[in-house]
Amino acid sequence: MDPQLVQLVINGLAVGSIIALASIGLTLTYGILRLSNFAHGDFMTLGAYLTLLVNTAGLNIWLSMAVGATLTVVAVLVSEKLIWSPMRAHRANSTTLVIISIGLALFLRNGIILIWGGGNQSYNLPVSEAIPIWGLRIAYYDVVVMVLAVVAIAALHYLLQSTRIGKAMRAVADDIDLARVTGINVDRVVIWTWIIAGGLTALGGSMLGLVEAVRPNMGWFLILPLFAAVILGGIGNPYGAIAGAIVIGIAQEVSTYWLPTEYKLGVALVMMVLVLLFRPQGIFRGTL
Repeated sequence: MDPQLVQLVINGLAVGSIIALASIGLTLTYGILRLSNFAHGDFMTLGAYLTLLVNTAGLNIWLSMAVGATLTVVAVLVSEKLIWSPMRAHRANSTTLVIISIGLALFLRNGIILIWGGGNQSYNLPVSEAIPIWGLRIAYYDVVVMVLAVVAIAALHYLLQSTRIGKAMRAVADDIDLARVTGINVDRVVIWTWIIAGGLTALGGSMLGLVEAVRPNMGWFLILPLFAAVILGGIGNPYGAIAGAIVIGIAQEVSTYWLPTEYKLGVALVMMVLVLLFRPQGIFRGTL
């Protein structure tokens, strides 16, 4: 196989790992809250900038990512308190929620530009040499991104399958009214959903900042691949979102072997449209 093609596949795995973390958050908020959150990509950007803020203040990158994720979770919980909880109380329809989420996305993006400016920025990181593997040279931070994604996904799997809150989340996703009748604290599940979604999304944004520049529209440009991954994997299914993200990431990067890089987002759009036309339920059943 052409080494260049193999290199693109590896790049696609790194990109897919980042998309996977953010798409898990997106699919959880839909599966449990029935919310198509178009501000999701901008919370991803916020996570990257908060990591940048702490990192440039002198903290090492790994602690900076943890602090950035924590601060992003706080911002997500504030949006839940001020926006989403009142909207659920008023039984706002899905169209209203989508419009509000777009407005929130614009608010976050312009707030980031106001505070940090519109130029590209980067973390305070030492220069790392590429790692030679089987005749290929793989960027060090691509490897870091893939390893971090595997660890985060393994932790999520444990939480969903082996903890009380994980089982409660699955029950609420299946039938919220039945879950409430059986004594499950739905409000607590909602809070945990936002904590998990916000944390993974912020981590995805921070990881994206490791492999490319931190810029105000970085998350917005990923919103299409995020939705494509969620739809491809089955809306509401975090494991499907992971599989869909890997497929989207590889497809986007490999497409540059034949097409200009400007068409990468078009590849994600075409895949999403094809899935909606021929298998709208996605690869997997849309449930936790």
